[in-house]
Formats: sequence, C-alpha cells, structure tokens
Amino acid sequence: MSTSAKPSSQDYLLAETFGAPVAELYERTAVSPGVPALARALELRSFPALAEEQVARVRDRVHGAMAPGRDMNELSADELRFDAQWLTAALDARDGYLTALGQLLRTMPPQTAPVPSRPVQFAQSQITTTLPPATAAPAPPRAGVARPGAPTVKAPDCPTSPRPR
Repeated sequence: MSTSAKPSSQDYLLAETFGAPVAELYERTAVSPGVPALARALELRSFPALAEEQVARVRDRVHGAMAPGRDMNELSADELRFDAQWLTAALDARDGYLTALGQLLRTMPPQTAPVPSRPVQFAQSQITTTLPPATAAPAPPRAGVARPGAPTVKAPDCPTSPRPR
C-alpha cells in the first residue's frame, strides 16, 4: 500500500489548506506538478503516515500481548521492552515530522485557485439576445366605450352597453 493511501492524522489539515481531500491532492500533483508547496507537503505527509502506521502496529501487538484472556506465562519482558523502545522511536519521529509539516504549512505562500492552462473559449463568438420591440401600454378604457378588438357583451338591460343597430 502506498503512503498516499495510508491515512494520516494531518489529512484534515492538508485538505483544509489546499481545499481538497488528500486523494485529490495526490491526483492534482500527478497531473500538474506545478505547485511546489503542495508537492512538498504531500512528500512530508508520507513520513507521519508511515510513523503512525508503525505506532498502530506496536500498540496492537502490545494490546494483544496484554489481553485479559492471554496466558501470563507467554509474556516476555524483553519483547515488551523492545516494543516500548520501538514505540518511543516511532512517536518521536512522528512528532518531528508533524512539526516540520506544521512549519511548512505556516510559512508557505497563500494558496490560490489554479490558473487554467488556456483561457476559456465559447463556441459562439458573441452571446446575443433579441427582444421584441417595445409597445406603448394601452390607455385605460373610458366608460361606455369598448376597446377595439376586445369582445363586447350585449346586455339589453345594461345602460352602458351599446345598442344593436
């Protein structure tokens, strides 16, 4: 398993700083290696990821040796002492890598959105919109006068209705 696939306790910090999950950051550097700060941060990230994997292995081995159902006669002081030394060395290395990664992220220039390699081009050279010609609003109807083109209702008992001829 490559170090890019191994989780690290600092993945959230890298994702927050560079604006994408770590897997996408590795893809971005593979496609466009033009961001040196990102490449350095990902290189440095691989060290604590490896150290954290080793710490987890030793922790699991010690927990297994100390499990409640385990036979006490199987315990070895030498093995536990070696595991303690290994764990101390792995944690010290992890702490050093995390310090270096933190310093790198604090001192690097602000990250901006990547500039496209070529300008955006539209298929149409100019976007146009055609609107219908403006018309004047019709005047409000006067009492007793029908608007042209408007349907009229002929009511014989209505005083304002025009009389049939």
